[in-house]
Amino acid sequence: MNRRVLNPAAEQAVAWMVRLRSGRDDARQQALFQQWLGDDPANVHAWEQLQRGLGEHFEVVRRAPGALRDTLLQPEVGRRDVLRAMAGLSVLGGSLWFAASSDTGQALTADLRTGTGERRSLTLADGSRLTLNADSAVDLAFSGSHRLVRLRRGGLVVQVAADPSRPFIVRSAQGDVRALGTRFLVEQLADATRVVVLEHAVRASLPNGTELDLAEGQAALLHAQRIEPLAAGQAYRADWVQGHLSVLDEPLALVIDALRPYRPGFVRVSPQVRNLRVQGVFPLDDSERTLAALEETMPISVKRYGAWLTLIEAR
Repeated sequence: MNRRVLNPAAEQAVAWMVRLRSGRDDARQQALFQQWLGDDPANVHAWEQLQRGLGEHFEVVRRAPGALRDTLLQPEVGRRDVLRAMAGLSVLGGSLWFAASSDTGQALTADLRTGTGERRSLTLADGSRLTLNADSAVDLAFSGSHRLVRLRRGGLVVQVAADPSRPFIVRSAQGDVRALGTRFLVEQLADATRVVVLEHAVRASLPNGTELDLAEGQAALLHAQRIEPLAAGQAYRADWVQGHLSVLDEPLALVIDALRPYRPGFVRVSPQVRNLRVQGVFPLDDSERTLAALEETMPISVKRYGAWLTLIEAR
């Protein structure tokens, strides 16, 4: 299950944007950038497409005070973060440049998808009930012999309709989750897939042949080469179906990751506060209220720069 990426010129254009967005006058870097532009007309085209799509949002960062630029340039802010923020703001324009061969491009052209802050529940052709979390996307491939849901991005909860002749499988970037019962959660994380069994059982498997059966109440992470069993009692991770973010002693960084699909733009968490522990129940449909509650109860400061950028730092 190799994951396709942006074409080389587009990848490089995003990488150059990340390097140049500080606005610093680095003669050597500028010379290398100009050399890259001159190497191939495709580079010029990709750069122009990116800048036309990004527009005024790029200017917000380029003209930002030095301290803010420094924060944005820290290692945790990478190409994928920038792509996600730009996609959330539709700053890449039509999908002509943001090719369907990219991860996010595939999500944008998926059979079923949700936008920022949007959850969606629907009944599939076989009678199964599928609920998508915000900023999620799936492709469906149902035939006479199988029922396949490809999770491109985000998370889902599915209540599987019985059909002994056609197995029901959710496929992520890491592996497959086959229903042995009825209801379970699957979430695509950055480098793993989380599976939580809400009713009955599932069988998780990897391309290398590794398998693990999970019963009701059990959970696991699917990595590229191994399946990691998790502690029981993680059904609360499906509380987003009711619009709640339930947190049981988790790092602030992971809490913000769960909030990102419900907030437009880019949210940056300073390394100084990423590991602060959080516990509580927060509203997903009012991200401002959630951030205000976190700011009130934790030693953090939440700074907003329009709709595009939110910085969370130590107070």
